Amino acid sequence: MPVNPVDNSSPEKTTSCKIACIGECMVELRASGENQYESAFAGDTLNTAIYLSRSNLHQVQFVSVVGNDDISAHMIDAWQSEGIDTSLVGRHESRLPGLYMIENDSTGERTFRYWRSMSAARTLFLPESQLNPQMLSQADAIYTSGITLAIMDPQAREALITFLAEFRDNGGEVAFDSNYRPALWENVETARDTVSRMWSVATLGFPSVDDEQALYGDADEAAVIDRLTAFGMREVLLKRGHLGPRLITTEGEIEAGLLGTAEQVIDTTGAGDSFNAGYLANRLAGMAIPQAACLAHELAMKVIAHPGAILPR
Repeated sequence: MPVNPVDNSSPEKTTSCKIACIGECMVELRASGENQYESAFAGDTLNTAIYLSRSNLHQVQFVSVVGNDDISAHMIDAWQSEGIDTSLVGRHESRLPGLYMIENDSTGERTFRYWRSMSAARTLFLPESQLNPQMLSQADAIYTSGITLAIMDPQAREALITFLAEFRDNGGEVAFDSNYRPALWENVETARDTVSRMWSVATLGFPSVDDEQALYGDADEAAVIDRLTAFGMREVLLKRGHLGPRLITTEGEIEAGLLGTAEQVIDTTGAGDSFNAGYLANRLAGMAIPQAACLAHELAMKVIAHPGAILPR
């Protein structure tokens, strides 16, 4: 049975946890010249899993479904080379990984173009994946995102949310980033209902103000905070890009302290994913909230100064 790895009364305590990150990995194509592209493997929860593993503070597991092809085998090898446990990665007999292309403008902002409608990860927690949420019971913390939930079959999505509520009630940590991508959802009503249910289940929330306003139509940042605090999450890290996060707990808002600014912005891909990892790695190890948030912000600043979601080793 999972135990709560965050001890608010002992911020200096160091604890090692088993963290399961649920999601999809795709083949990433990025322009490197005229009609030339570099490839990599990436996905929002995978990016977080990699940075969590690189912290060397916790055992990290990636939970997904890939194909039986050579590209999928290379994916698994790459995750294992990062020290990630792949024992809960299913292999689909006929489907392949999804693919996406990134285009960046002069400010580093990016546009994504996806080919993922038949990706193997869309079968996650369906019988054909040979995975079910109960397999996550040995974790101390589970992290997932709105992107993961959006690509899942509604039946599997319901099973996962039901399990996560039980997991939290048994002392497990549930971390969630809404990562709203309208094109992935059946409709906005389903997205709102699903994300709201996840906010009510989560103990650690990683919303971004832009995503929340786009999904719920909140008038301003104050309205976003009022709505999110009603869900009762123990800690909410409201991401606001270069402005830095706002740290909100059930006891009230905490001052984040002095946050650095990026010297240059080359590519914002992976900024939020790395922030989530930096905070989770340090907070679940027992670090106090402001210090964990500052280190997470520093990591995100490094990531956006480099092309691609994953920093070179």
